[in-house]
Amino acid sequence: MACFAVPAAEAVITTIVTKVAKSKEKKAGAAEVALDTAEKLPFSRKLKWLSNMLWGGSALLMFEHVWHGEIVPWAPFLTATNDPASTAAMLNEMATAGVAMSLLVTAVWGGMVAVSHVMEKREKTESAEN
Repeated sequence: MACFAVPAAEAVITTIVTKVAKSKEKKAGAAEVALDTAEKLPFSRKLKWLSNMLWGGSALLMFEHVWHGEIVPWAPFLTATNDPASTAAMLNEMATAGVAMSLLVTAVWGGMVAVSHVMEKREKTESAEN
């Protein structure tokens, strides 16, 4: 029904935080790092990964809900808001499925950041040995 709204809200927040982090990194003098260098990736780039994952997932879920007729191009847009019982079911779905999807995507991103950190450490030790 509207489970995509929770990851979309998180995507909005992460996009804003990414822009703030990037501006702070620029003020601190952290230059853009090419992907093929052995230097550490800036946090803003890693946060952008999460933002992209959330936006992409939300867009796919929104398309799926449009496909099934749960979202329409006229007000109130979400068909579940026409009936109070359907609205309660929609809010329940947002609280369960939407939050679970957001947590899962964020956990996967956390794994990606951890792997990236290990790779950065490994590259740093290899370059120090040479």
